[in-house]
Amino acid sequence: MKVLFDTNVILDVLLDRAPLAEDAAHLLSQVERAKIAGFACATTIPAPYSLLSKALGARAADRHIHSLPALFVAAAVNRIVLEGAGAADFDDFEDAVAHEAAVHAGARYIVTRNVAEFKRAKLPVFTPREFIGVLASLTAP
Repeated sequence: MKVLFDTNVILDVLLDRAPLAEDAAHLLSQVERAKIAGFACATTIPAPYSLLSKALGARAADRHIHSLPALFVAAAVNRIVLEGAGAADFDDFEDAVAHEAAVHAGARYIVTRNVAEFKRAKLPVFTPREFIGVLASLTAP
């Protein structure tokens, strides 16, 4: 099952933002164990570097940024995605880009803390806690 993780969810884990990091870390552990296929918008991979560098130092930021491509498939951001995002009826262009990248990558779900920003999404959108519940219901006997 392909799931696109929004930048804020990834940053919650990398910056250990309590209490948000717990649910997000649980989901990323599912990605690490190949229980779900984790996708991140291609722009998400390099975007948090300066924030991480300021918060954790350059060495830790480098380590975190370089670990992301091994964990996530980068959902392409190309002309088709950007044009689709521009035409989408989203209030936030960055969220529209993430949504279009998810659609074009074949993701089935989007996980974000900002569900309200994705109210016009074509895909189901969940918070990390909500998605943990979705996973539990899918694996229940």
